[in-house]
Amino acid sequence: MLPAPLLAGCSGPYSILDPAGPAAQSAAGLWWLMFSAFGMVFIAVVALWCFALRRPAEPNDPRRNNAWIIGGGILLPFAAIILLLSLGIPAGHRMLPLPTQQDVLSIHVTGHQWWWEIRYPEHNIRLRNELHIPVGVPVDIHLTTADVIHAFWVPRLGGKLDTIPGRTTILRLQADEPGIYRGQCAEFCGLQHARMQFTVTAHEPAAFQRWLEETAGND
Repeated sequence: MLPAPLLAGCSGPYSILDPAGPAAQSAAGLWWLMFSAFGMVFIAVVALWCFALRRPAEPNDPRRNNAWIIGGGILLPFAAIILLLSLGIPAGHRMLPLPTQQDVLSIHVTGHQWWWEIRYPEHNIRLRNELHIPVGVPVDIHLTTADVIHAFWVPRLGGKLDTIPGRTTILRLQADEPGIYRGQCAEFCGLQHARMQFTVTAHEPAAFQRWLEETAGND
């Protein structure tokens, strides 16, 4: 029964551990790797601590002490950093608008206190607090802000990215399965920050095309 409460937060609309897109899957995999590594290091440290408490006193050996310092203080952190970078950098690249052979849909999102303005410039569509995207297609979210810094975040589809006054930042998302995904401003932006939420509806490609045709021209 113990694992059930511990795993209760591993699913839900705001859980990064329930990914539904390639960028989110990379982030979740990196999280599980870090969690597993931390668990092993924690167990090793506790085991060494228990061993040290029970170990009989021995004469001081400078060479052995230096070996522990070099191994535990230099080599181990260096190896951990290299491992995290080798996995974390590719995970970050999956959230960037890098060139791809697939067609990429561009959506412009502007953060306001305290709502999101969503525009599809090629189809003359403007929405409030709701995005619609096709399944299996990369989507570049062009982020700007009308006032202060906000942060656009859809936990099950990818990482968060800030909207910065005077700049446009681009976040790439992709949904692997149809459904409704919850998003949230992840940067404190004022009194109504907690209410600055939105939804992302992922449609099958044919259904998304029908939605575009039915909604086009509502700007």
